[in-house]
Amino acid sequence: MKNLMKKIGYVALIGIVSILSSCQDEFEEVNGNDEQQTIQANSTTASLIEKTTAFDGSYDDVVDESSCFALKFPYTISINGTAAITITSMEDLQGIKVTLAGLDNGALEISFPVTIILSDHSEIVVENREQLLELARDCVESATDNKIRCIDFVYPISLFTFNVDNQMTGEVMMESDMQMRRFFSELEDNELVSISFPITLKKSDGTEIIVENNTDLHSILSTAGNECDRNTLNKEILDAFLLACQLEVREVLRDNVDSTDQYFESIMTFSQDGTVVIGGGTSAPLTGTWTTQNTDSGVQLTLDFNALVDFSMTWDVYEWEPGVIKLYRDAGNRIILKKRCDVDPVEEIDPDTLRAILNECNWVIKKVKNQEEEVRRLLGYEFQFMADGTVTLSNGTNLSEGTWEIGLNNQLQLSVMISMSNEPEVSFEWPLRELTDTRLKFEVFGTDHEMTLLRVCNDNADDGDVVEIRDIAMDGPWNIALYKEAEVDLTTSFAGMEFNFSTMNQIEVSVNQDFIATGLWRVLRDTEEGLKCYLNFDTDGDLLELTDDWKVVSITSTRIELKDDSEEGNLKTLVFEKS
Repeated sequence: MKNLMKKIGYVALIGIVSILSSCQDEFEEVNGNDEQQTIQANSTTASLIEKTTAFDGSYDDVVDESSCFALKFPYTISINGTAAITITSMEDLQGIKVTLAGLDNGALEISFPVTIILSDHSEIVVENREQLLELARDCVESATDNKIRCIDFVYPISLFTFNVDNQMTGEVMMESDMQMRRFFSELEDNELVSISFPITLKKSDGTEIIVENNTDLHSILSTAGNECDRNTLNKEILDAFLLACQLEVREVLRDNVDSTDQYFESIMTFSQDGTVVIGGGTSAPLTGTWTTQNTDSGVQLTLDFNALVDFSMTWDVYEWEPGVIKLYRDAGNRIILKKRCDVDPVEEIDPDTLRAILNECNWVIKKVKNQEEEVRRLLGYEFQFMADGTVTLSNGTNLSEGTWEIGLNNQLQLSVMISMSNEPEVSFEWPLRELTDTRLKFEVFGTDHEMTLLRVCNDNADDGDVVEIRDIAMDGPWNIALYKEAEVDLTTSFAGMEFNFSTMNQIEVSVNQDFIATGLWRVLRDTEEGLKCYLNFDTDGDLLELTDDWKVVSITSTRIELKDDSEEGNLKTLVFEKS
């Protein structure tokens, strides 16, 4: 009964208001006081409501790197080529953020197709990464990423609708931002709506505000928009952001050419004296200058590098949030930088230091990839880099020779340049990506060239476990008692074969004392993966399946058990028993 009388009062009072005014102001009184007013669909207040109820896609920027939209749960990702991870909730997403924050190199890949949710809460299917990047670019260029993120409506909220004759046509109950956004976006310009006050707004810090009328609603939403709108970023705030920590390059687009792979994860260091350094570590550091300025359209950042045209430009800061800054200029130019307070200012690795490290010990090939193909025949081969610029690659009996030097490649990255005419898979300019006490990793992003080398000094003679395993292995001969791939038993494929582990890293295979093949074997300690046994049969047939870097599970004087988790996720088991 109370609601009925309220509606009757609304209808009666509309007629009075129509006599008093011949035109619609933005706020038109309905009941003669400030507590209830109408909102015209094309008014500023209606626009603020639409911005506040727009879907905020910024919560998963760590995945899609765009606040214009978000991926709809569930979807699948992988990090650094690991097994697929299914994201089904905000808790899963938070776990991914923690994982990536703890990685020095966290390359995240999305499994397409995925469904994305746009700012108007609509959904579309995206088939590939290129389409996703294009949608993000369109959002920026069309300025559709226009949201008020700092405050939210608390539901439910009742709305009263009116026709052009100021007659109330009904009551609508809003239960969510989606309903509210769609309701206001579908109104005709001259349609009127009234909110049943009081309503509650909640700020991002949890503070709740009771709103009694449209005047207060307009004021509160405007203030919230100014507090979190990217356009309120000024020179002082930007300077503080740039100087606070190092910044990591996440995306570079110049003249519609995606150069992200060339600069991905490079570190930028901004200094008080107006200089900025990009690179360092495994890349040659380049020094330029930077300035910021306030303009009528927002704050700008000017970068100037003599040898780095992709960055040299005056950039508009079109989005800024804790941890990420996005730069934009005209169509087809964008840079995304991520704050990295966990890294030290860039320092260049001294080429002489790298040269000394390579000279000091030998280096065993753990992996080589050349244009997407893994070169399995080189597994366990050993490099020896000589001080005179010569390099050898050997499997214990066969030896290839070439030359090597340290220099900068075309992207000015510190590289080991190997020239070996009869081994084209390793004859390459290898940019250094990782350097530890025990391993070197080289990789060219985007080209599927990759090589990982393990350091072996004095043939691991000072490692008692390695020496013991070698001694047991050479006290053969051995038969294969078990070979399984996942749950498939393939032991019979090796029936009758006898394996002899001998010196010079050679393994000989015979059947009924008739020699049939030779291969490479090597036992070493991998600091990340433990004791490993490398087997390499560069031949066709069943023996090729044994080529792998096997983990030593257990060993006795009569039994050797090895296991391997392949990249496809299949567990392989190999057991030798003494004949």
